[in-house]
Amino acid sequence: MNTPIANAESLQIGTVDFVSPDEIKVVLDLDAPNDVALNSGVPRPFPRINSYVLIAGEGGYLVSQIEWITIERSQFPKRRGMQDFGILDLPYPLRKMSVLPLGVLKETLEEFAEKVSYDFVRGIETFPTVGDPVLIPTQDQLKAIVESGSNRRVNIGISPLAGNAIVSIDPDRLFGRHLAVLGNTGSGKSCSVAGLIRWSVEAAKRKLENKHDQIQEFTQEQADISANARFIILDPNGEYTKSFEGLANVRVYGVEKNDALGVEQLIVPMWLWNTSEWVAFTQASGKAQKPTLVQALRCVRDGQFDFKQSDSVMMRRHLRTLITITVLERNAGSPWGRFPQNKNFYLKLQSWRKGLETSDTYIETENEAIDKLANFIDDLINARSGQYPQYDFTKAEIDHLIELLRNTHQSFGGNETDILPIDADIPRPFNGDDFLRSIEANAEIMGTSDYVETMLMRVKTLMSDAKLKSVICPDEAITLEDWLDKYVCPSNSNDGSITIIDLSLLPAEITHIITSVMARVTLEALQRYRRQKNGETLPTVLVMEEAHTFIKRYNPDVENENASAMCTKVFEKIAREGRKYGLGLILSSQRPSELSSTVISQCNSFLLHRLSNDRDQELVSKLVPDNLRGMLRELPSLPARNAILLGWASELPVMVRMNYLNEKFRPKSDDPEYWNTWTESNRAVNWDEISKECQEYSNEDGNYNLLGNNQENV
Repeated sequence: MNTPIANAESLQIGTVDFVSPDEIKVVLDLDAPNDVALNSGVPRPFPRINSYVLIAGEGGYLVSQIEWITIERSQFPKRRGMQDFGILDLPYPLRKMSVLPLGVLKETLEEFAEKVSYDFVRGIETFPTVGDPVLIPTQDQLKAIVESGSNRRVNIGISPLAGNAIVSIDPDRLFGRHLAVLGNTGSGKSCSVAGLIRWSVEAAKRKLENKHDQIQEFTQEQADISANARFIILDPNGEYTKSFEGLANVRVYGVEKNDALGVEQLIVPMWLWNTSEWVAFTQASGKAQKPTLVQALRCVRDGQFDFKQSDSVMMRRHLRTLITITVLERNAGSPWGRFPQNKNFYLKLQSWRKGLETSDTYIETENEAIDKLANFIDDLINARSGQYPQYDFTKAEIDHLIELLRNTHQSFGGNETDILPIDADIPRPFNGDDFLRSIEANAEIMGTSDYVETMLMRVKTLMSDAKLKSVICPDEAITLEDWLDKYVCPSNSNDGSITIIDLSLLPAEITHIITSVMARVTLEALQRYRRQKNGETLPTVLVMEEAHTFIKRYNPDVENENASAMCTKVFEKIAREGRKYGLGLILSSQRPSELSSTVISQCNSFLLHRLSNDRDQELVSKLVPDNLRGMLRELPSLPARNAILLGWASELPVMVRMNYLNEKFRPKSDDPEYWNTWTESNRAVNWDEISKECQEYSNEDGNYNLLGNNQENV
């Protein structure tokens, strides 16, 4: 049996000439391979940038990566076999290369198989010395380097720099700590994203099938079970609609339902939006519009504008609102503050008094309480009437007013708990009409009616949009439970799901809001799942295509943040906290320099395709250790399907030629075929149908009506 020690001399290609902590220089022997190495077991190109060499040492082989190769003319050449130093010799060019130390390859002799096995360990304890031999690795050694690490479960490609060794990943490492897939348009990043998902799900399915094959008896239900994997893909360009055909539980949602393509109606109801999302959409000002909007959300979520309730219930909710506002005004000192604060409070009392009337629908005790409260408010108003009124109120008057409001509230069935203001972000359902009434009513109560017109117009415009109506204001009510079942994962099921959210037809100003809502609610649902299950998580992967559009850098000093900044903040929170709740991120982007620095810094694994922009290359280089940046110099010249995998998912940086993805499963992001179009005559255009779709017209029965609207609204 020939051991590596015995073959070391035949594998030697040079010696160490210079040593530093981050660089080792090597002088190549004169007879070292110039093009193809034939002495490593399998012919392969050598020397080659970013390929691997070994430096023999006491604890094993030091694995190093070639950074550069050069020719240096030496005045004192060293030729192997030259013995006569008296002969005049001319300077001979010497080949040198610089290598970066990565880790140690240790060998063990298997006792019974009489075979040497290798284990790669990242990091080094001791450096080599000058004169140590440098070896070219064998095929088995290359395989051990590239395929090192445990739990290599999913095959994603081969390494052309390591003798086509198989590159496999551990899904726990790849998805558990966020992955960034970066590359220019046409470099293959979308195919890589689709492939990583498909190959991972297929590998899990094979694992389940093998497990079932080992069981003698199992039910048909157990035999048909699918992989319990959950992926949510936010697809702004509609590229992934057909990428996962053939897999179980693939659901596609779009702005418009299409039964022929299997696209279901996307529903992100307006009641699911939180305060930040509403403020970002309406661009509500901080002084008048935002407080009114927040209070309107509280009221409408609490059902105060649900007119199906009894008059007594409606009055109880109204009184609770008055208590809350009065307490806030008292704490701010408005009733006895400077003009016009005191006058504004006086005007509010006048407005409130109009709604405090007795009714035949109330019981006797309720009417008595209303009368007592109304009479006291009348006394407060009459005391400040006349030609030159003094609007200041005393603390005793306000305290008594609050006491009467509380007593009246209790007479209508209220309690102290009800008085506490409801969180404006609680996802309780409401409809658009009630929301508009809530804004108008609270604006009148708070004296901001003159300042909310623009905000009201934005909300009305949103609700009247025919394309968006089915998304944010569906005809059929949907509960939070049903929504989570549809878009996160099915309830009470061991089967996973791949959910594709096609955002391609959404207006630009709404896309960020919908994206933010989907991501935020998913995170909140997984947070509550973990709390219910005593720390157990529900692993889910959120995929963000064209991430640079939704996760942009923003100015934190801006008072009124727009929808883009608000969306970025949501993903920053997911990047920081999502891992502990089982929510992983896959970010796909062609402009990493435009991504939020917080999000990109939280990505622990990177799959780098071709990057030509110098700013993008500079950013990527800052994300990896200094001694690994040499490999990134290949980024501008990487061919399609080729990428560099580095970070937590890989024991060491490795060049990967991604597996072939069947054309029918590739995301629809191909370059346009100009030549075929020029040379074909069958590319007819029906501008009539396109214009009707753009203008949201239909021609059923020859009548042109706005889609989603009645004739009278045209």
